[in-house]
Amino acid sequence: MTGSTNKQCEVSWFSALCDDDYEFLGVPDPKLKSSWEHCRDIVLQAESGGFDNILLPSGYALGIDTTAFAAAIATMVKRIRLLMAVRIGESWPPQLARQIATIDRILGGRLTVNIISSDLPGETLASAPRYARTLEAMQILKAMLNGAPLDHQGEFWKLKLDPPAVTTVSGKCPPLYFGGLSPDARETAAQGADVYLMWPDKKEAVQSIIDDMTARAAKHGRTLKFGYRAHVIVRETESEARAAADRLLSKLDAAQGEAIRNKSL
Repeated sequence: MTGSTNKQCEVSWFSALCDDDYEFLGVPDPKLKSSWEHCRDIVLQAESGGFDNILLPSGYALGIDTTAFAAAIATMVKRIRLLMAVRIGESWPPQLARQIATIDRILGGRLTVNIISSDLPGETLASAPRYARTLEAMQILKAMLNGAPLDHQGEFWKLKLDPPAVTTVSGKCPPLYFGGLSPDARETAAQGADVYLMWPDKKEAVQSIIDDMTARAAKHGRTLKFGYRAHVIVRETESEARAAADRLLSKLDAAQGEAIRNKSL
């Protein structure tokens, strides 16, 4: 992840906790279904391969529990950071703060957190209130994990609490990673995120998003770092890489592709 003043790049990988590690896009493979063993091996190989961080995604309906997995794998890695995804719609922020602090301690201070602006399963909030709730959660997490007494009187939570007894190794809130392109998502990121995540697009479009988010954050006296999520297909030559990409897509029809896209959005 690159920032405006820090040009060092973080190169990360992805562990398939959500049953989405397929040989052919759109074709579930029972042999690659999420399991402790399969996802553990991905993390250990990413560490041995030299990656800086690894995303541990989270989905309510698919895969295995991210927080439990993060706590377990934290005991097995020595250098790599973990980017633990948390679904705000399913979380009570004070308890989440304690979970984050505990896992960071197990990991030796290398935890980072991917905030997902999710609904509570079975309920649906419109975009604006859902992102407002997400921002409140981020503010609560930062206050508690920075060691400050909490006096939060928001729309979704009214809390007056001491900080958790267990702290992160640094005594600070881990970096919060966050993605979303809607105006509501952008404002939430500008006020609460530390790393803003983007998706593949033309260079000028990416630069436009960076410029917009930099300006939005500046209005709140903040700065952001930026991350880029992409699937990378690597072969010795471009023609071999294109052939591999064609094979990956060879069993995907238009209806499947649209369903995958809509599910991701």
